Amino acid sequence: MHHFRLLPLLFIIGLFTSCGSPDPAVTADITVAKWQKISLEFEGPETDELADVNPFTDYRLDVTFTNGDREITIPGYYAADGNAGETGADAGNVWMVNFRPDQEGSWTWKTDFRQGENIATNGSEGDAVKHEKGTGSVWVISPVGGETGRLVRNHPRYLQWAETGRYFLKGGADSPENFLAYKDFDGTYRHSNDFRDGESKTEGLHHYTAHEKDWKEGDLTWMDGKGKGMVGALNYLAAKGINSFYFLTMNINGDGRDVWPFVTHDDFTRFDCSKLDQWEMIFDYADDELGMMLHFVLQETENETLFDGGDTGPERSLYLRELIARFGHHRAVNWNLGEENGPNQWSEANGFMTNAQQAAMARFLAENDPYDNYVTVHTHPVQKERKEIIDPLLGNADFDGLSLQIHIPEECHEQTKYWIESSASAGASWIATIDEIGPWFRGLDPDDRAPYNNQDSVRALVLWGNLMAGGAGVEWYFGAHNAHNDLGMEDWRSRNRAWDWTNHAVQFFQENVPFDVMESHDELVDGEAYCFARPGEVYLVYFAFNEAAELDLSQAPGKWNLRWFNPRTGEVTTGASVSGGKKVKLVAPGESDFAALLTL
Repeated sequence: MHHFRLLPLLFIIGLFTSCGSPDPAVTADITVAKWQKISLEFEGPETDELADVNPFTDYRLDVTFTNGDREITIPGYYAADGNAGETGADAGNVWMVNFRPDQEGSWTWKTDFRQGENIATNGSEGDAVKHEKGTGSVWVISPVGGETGRLVRNHPRYLQWAETGRYFLKGGADSPENFLAYKDFDGTYRHSNDFRDGESKTEGLHHYTAHEKDWKEGDLTWMDGKGKGMVGALNYLAAKGINSFYFLTMNINGDGRDVWPFVTHDDFTRFDCSKLDQWEMIFDYADDELGMMLHFVLQETENETLFDGGDTGPERSLYLRELIARFGHHRAVNWNLGEENGPNQWSEANGFMTNAQQAAMARFLAENDPYDNYVTVHTHPVQKERKEIIDPLLGNADFDGLSLQIHIPEECHEQTKYWIESSASAGASWIATIDEIGPWFRGLDPDDRAPYNNQDSVRALVLWGNLMAGGAGVEWYFGAHNAHNDLGMEDWRSRNRAWDWTNHAVQFFQENVPFDVMESHDELVDGEAYCFARPGEVYLVYFAFNEAAELDLSQAPGKWNLRWFNPRTGEVTTGASVSGGKKVKLVAPGESDFAALLTL
């Protein structure tokens, strides 16, 4: 007989009341707070990762959760012994589903567990797999203190935390792109050391030894002490106020050639249960403990046609289904269709995805991700290629935004505005973030290149350029030739100064600027300045490289309160009030960049 087990996560075994109708708060199989993760285990046939009857392709588990009119069907996955991240198991009889309830009250679940050749992706009915506890119930209580909920799309330009209503601005790490190529993950190796000429290079897998000191007693480890370097690295970023990190989940034949979810790099139908459990431990920690966005970059320009020749056929569908099943429940997920996606000159031999293939991949996510997570695509670095590849996708609401790569930092402000305005005009507004800056060999310099590093200009042109155009934030790419580069990054302290001024900007906007109702109004300022405003109510003027600018307040009479923000230090000071109804000259209180906030 097959039976059913519950993982011990805030579970309370229900009891019946002594009289009257059963109280679902008492009789529920599970009690959990809203937004908390529930993992259910179902015992099925005994099998293993390499079994003749493939447990990943030839079984399909779906679990439907219902609360009144709310119904959500979550895909399940083969989990070996149910604890493979700790045991290293590649065999067992456990299938699992992860669920994160978004409503309080009584939920019920019902399973649909089936077996048949390629049933995971071909939509066939197959044969039912008998098991006990195919139904059950969950009682969901109020969220715990400080709960944000998940990021949802309720605004044309910004994501929003569902529980708090606060809008999200990203300040994140784009490098190392092969963050998951970590020595403490099972089954992780580099399948080739033939690096492309001129690209980032690295020796061996990541250790993150420099961050082991950032791991604290009681923090996550697995297998008797593994994981301290990676956990410490994320602790460091979170302590600096960084709220997002970028990572490839599949770089076979790409730059690093050391990250994939499969047992081996040349079989795309069998997943490594213990490695993926360990990935999930890290994602759980980053989500639950640190509140960070998980930026899943699903492929690389060199391998975008590796699955099904670029189509969303059985290989790509299986890959996406597994990632959705295991990781889609997290509060802040970005599914990025791929790095530098679409035609280019340097990987023509490997092929590239067409617009139709890009659209099909986005459609699969829209139809199969029950959590409706944020979907983007990473662009090429120059505007000619961006327009050729991305313009045909304008108006497609299966895309939520663009992950912009921009070769010339001076173009970041105008490019952010261009894609925000173009997408809105096409009828499907996109969020615009900048996730890689050029030149490709440089990116964001490390602190120790001062006084010749580019951090001050990058802060002005990229971070503030994006935010002042209505963009939703940035992630920092470290270049191919810098110390701690895009593949060889071992110590995020190499950009300690940059994390500080990134956090200063994000926090200033969050605490002082009603950015969700403001838009770019550069026509109201002269000189090398940006203006972000809701005319007549609030104006933010950013001085990038000059000490003064003229702001047109001729249509905004009254006395305006003035505050100055220092982007380097995060300091806010009060200036003399400003009389509107005319053009006014604003003079920064010091050298380098400043921002002026005017409110009534």
